[in-house]
Amino acid sequence: MAEEIVQDVKVIVFQLKNEEYAVPVTQVGSIEKMEHITRVPNTEDFIKGVINMRGVVTPIVDLRSRLGLEETPVDENTRIIIVDLEETSIGLIVDAANDVVDIPVNKIEEAPQVIGAIDIDYIDGVVNLEDRLVILLDLRKVLKFHEIEAIKSIES
Repeated sequence: MAEEIVQDVKVIVFQLKNEEYAVPVTQVGSIEKMEHITRVPNTEDFIKGVINMRGVVTPIVDLRSRLGLEETPVDENTRIIIVDLEETSIGLIVDAANDVVDIPVNKIEEAPQVIGAIDIDYIDGVVNLEDRLVILLDLRKVLKFHEIEAIKSIES
């Protein structure tokens, strides 16, 4: 009898409002404390501006705003998760970056039709980890290709 091999997906878990979300560790470059963001005119409301991250101009997206959640003031827990998407580094403002978790692939369930106010299209799946429900985000859908192209133009 062959043993079933269960693969794990390593994810960064972060918080927005009272929910926990996750993105694959493979898409994350670093997690930074909040810093001064230089506003860029004529951009979408959810694009807060740019920061200079180790010599690289990095566009910053307020993930709460992008997902249609109410914005909250920045506090000592606020973090910027630097993700690499379509060969572009983008910073995502989140309420807190909680931890790194290994999620067994067979525990990932299809997203129910309604999860709070988040558009179902942005969700890759959900995982029930003991007493925690973690929502897996698909960053390629959260930041659609034309938006990524617009963000790339900020870097230039």
